[in-house]
Amino acid sequence: MNPWILAIRPNTLPAAIGPLLVGNILALELEQFSWLIACTSMLCAILLQVAVNLANDYFDFKTGVDTEERLGPVRVTQAGLISPEKVRNAMVLSLVLALIVGSYLIFHGGWPIALLAVAAIGGALGYSAGPYPLASHGLGEVAAFVFFGLVAVVGSYFLQAGETSTAAWILGAAIGCLNAAIMLVNNTRDMTTDAKVGKQTLAVRIGEGQARVLYQTLVYLPFALIIGSFFLGFLPGAPVLLAGLSLVIARKLNSDFSVTSGEALNPLLGRTAKLTMIFSGLFSIGLFLV
Repeated sequence: MNPWILAIRPNTLPAAIGPLLVGNILALELEQFSWLIACTSMLCAILLQVAVNLANDYFDFKTGVDTEERLGPVRVTQAGLISPEKVRNAMVLSLVLALIVGSYLIFHGGWPIALLAVAAIGGALGYSAGPYPLASHGLGEVAAFVFFGLVAVVGSYFLQAGETSTAAWILGAAIGCLNAAIMLVNNTRDMTTDAKVGKQTLAVRIGEGQARVLYQTLVYLPFALIIGSFFLGFLPGAPVLLAGLSLVIARKLNSDFSVTSGEALNPLLGRTAKLTMIFSGLFSIGLFLV
């Protein structure tokens, strides 16, 4: 496989695509809805996700977190497939492109979007680098929940509507939980090697048993949120019913996660990302049909 494909890690892109899809489709019925805004925000989110992946690859190599004992998918810098300088430059290019694309969104959405842009770029760099790397202090799942859940859904809806909505916040929280679950799988797999190099991820801090409980919570809570919101009148029935079909996948994932450890968690990482995309896609189809 092309090493740049390995570096970009396309199996993680549903974490960016899913919430942007839901946020934009939620605003589809508005008179001012713009497909240009929808496509631009989606592209910006994908560029930021790529930048995060490259930053993680580069900084984890530079700080010694990635070693030959690594259990996860190949990291191109640690494996010597691409030089650290090239990975760093690609990361910077991705961030610059995201900023260029996002400048149109900032022009359209004003200062709230500008603040989100600064926070998003800071989060992309601060996940693995800086004086207080989020990933090394048990905040990786929190960052995923905030940026690839709340910020992504509420922000994309705000760009279209000029305001937020209760539905957007609910869906942001639901998808944020699923994306946090992706991060938790990654960190649970790497518990042993992370602990050796002093990387205190959430999984390292709480232990494998509690990580399994937390994973169960993260993959089931989105369904409780949307079903409860339907009964409270915040969400329509069709998208809730369709998204609810993916509960079958969530149950299988939870069952497999409860008995899997180490390198065997690698397939579960991609499958959890697919759950985010399927949940988001089904909900969006339901919104489109309403």
